[in-house]
Amino acid sequence: VLLDPKGRDFSRYKGATLITPNWSEFEAVAGACGNNAELEAAAFKLIEDCELSHLLVTRGEQGMSLAASDQQVHHLPTRAREVFDVTGAGDTVIATLAVAMAAGQPVEAATALANLAAGIVVGKLGTASVSARELQRGLLEQRLAEHGVVSEEDLLLLVDAARDRGERIVFTNGCFDLLHAGHVTYLEQASKLGDRLVVAVNVDETVRQLKGPERPVNPLENRMHVLAALGFVDWVLPFAEETPERLICRLKPDLLVKGGDNDPDAIPGAGCVREAGGEVRVLSYIDGVSTTSIVDSIKQGS
Repeated sequence: VLLDPKGRDFSRYKGATLITPNWSEFEAVAGACGNNAELEAAAFKLIEDCELSHLLVTRGEQGMSLAASDQQVHHLPTRAREVFDVTGAGDTVIATLAVAMAAGQPVEAATALANLAAGIVVGKLGTASVSARELQRGLLEQRLAEHGVVSEEDLLLLVDAARDRGERIVFTNGCFDLLHAGHVTYLEQASKLGDRLVVAVNVDETVRQLKGPERPVNPLENRMHVLAALGFVDWVLPFAEETPERLICRLKPDLLVKGGDNDPDAIPGAGCVREAGGEVRVLSYIDGVSTTSIVDSIKQGS
């Protein structure tokens, strides 16, 4: 039994599984709490007096505090990026808790999901709801810490969320074998053209087709890991086709970037990007710096 309490008599909720007072409702019953220790003591007393299993206090910009009958407590920071309207946030919390717990999630996991849902809904104007897709995107962003190697499907969710925030998506691709100063300079320049940089990486088989049987020097997983470690690269993913045109047409980045002396009109995916209102741009490489020249120098012992 989950309840969103009203009034100052919490004894009417005796025996409930969980109640979810907001900060003002909690202090009206438990008394003023100046710090977490006082909050915890008051929460445990209410749990004992009302024979509750759990008590969740929603605290606005302070997040949430979940107290349990076994004297355990979890303080969760707010997940809201921006707050436009708190209308309906409490309803969102208890509804998400109910759905998650009905699906078999422990109360701690359900509370974390409810915290995420509330953070999403307060970023909307008016009484709003949160969709399953929005929760899925939020969980994904949380897991990836907004940075790292992703699958194609995960990338689409992340890009959708970024666009909802008004962010500009930049896309580039390549082999990126033996990452060198030329690569780093090029990627850093590309990142400055937007808010999010996506880097698609050729799988090992297509690198061999493009560069020869002795390449790549670094296997795919290593190449992606190194790229993802660059602070100005947001998301990295592999592609197995000869070109990333299918991926580009599905993603529709705001800006498609390539390096060297490529003809912008001949870059795979350029047509899809332009049809969607995006741009195609070619950036210069650093002269004399390439993976091939590095490999040749190593072979020659110089």
